[in-house]
Amino acid sequence: MRETPAAAHVPHRPRRPLELHPRPPFRLDLTVWALRRREQNQIDTWDGRRYRRVLLVDDMPVELTVTQTGTASAPRLELALGAERLTSEIEDSARSTLNRLLGLDIDLSGFYARAGRDRTLGELAERYRGLKPPRFPTLFECLLNAVACQQLSIAAGLTLLSRLAAAVGQTVGGLHAFPAPTDVLSLSPLTLRALGFSERKAETIRELAAAAAGGELELDAFEPLDDATVVAALVKRRGVGPWSADYVLLRGLGRLHVFPRDDVGALNGLERFLPAADLGDDPQASLARFVPDAGLVYFHLLLRGLEQRGLVDPSASS
Repeated sequence: MRETPAAAHVPHRPRRPLELHPRPPFRLDLTVWALRRREQNQIDTWDGRRYRRVLLVDDMPVELTVTQTGTASAPRLELALGAERLTSEIEDSARSTLNRLLGLDIDLSGFYARAGRDRTLGELAERYRGLKPPRFPTLFECLLNAVACQQLSIAAGLTLLSRLAAAVGQTVGGLHAFPAPTDVLSLSPLTLRALGFSERKAETIRELAAAAAGGELELDAFEPLDDATVVAALVKRRGVGPWSADYVLLRGLGRLHVFPRDDVGALNGLERFLPAADLGDDPQASLARFVPDAGLVYFHLLLRGLEQRGLVDPSASS
């Protein structure tokens, strides 16, 4: 499957760990699981204590290892970086991307204040207190996650993406980076099919990779746009529908009022939650109750589902 030398192993030299101070409350375990979604994700890894991932910083693969050393209410993180070459600029870029990935600087005090006035939301927020809303590092990665999971289970979609990363992603410390657009373009449609993608998804993935390589999917261009304009721009692309566009609004652009429409899994989770919350049986109507925090409800219900699977323990010490 390896069609490009970019997938070759890159030796790395670790640098002295850095200390980060997320805005409290913060729990690394809960936030990483909201990012990972399932154990099949081999790009964002979690061993019960450490979050590890390889980022591409100026086309250089950099290994991140993050450990929480403080409590949820007084959080401290230890960040170790590993790469063939580390400069202060690369270090700053890696820290900035990690802030985005794990929502370290996001202030949720307004959400907790609103939750405190709503018994249903308050119980959910308290159970998973310390969760921060994660975001993908690039719109390209966010879109490929959406495309891979279309009409498939999350586990199946993440398995495909992990295969893609193993096939062509640069490697540091035994982990594969999410491929750069140019890496994806080095794969033929036949190879993408061999990895498990349908013919239509393979075409969409290559078209998105070409758009990203051409600078058409830059975050800076999308962040100033309102929701409707973002959706209109995205759904013009082959294989990107309203659900994928909403997915980008929430997980790519951090629009925390967005609960992805037509997300069957998320709506099923909400529907299962409603009877316990005495909120009726209409998920779409119930979402109006949670404005402007519908996206945060999405992440909290995701953790609720992961807890039911035995993957998340909200009572665990952080």
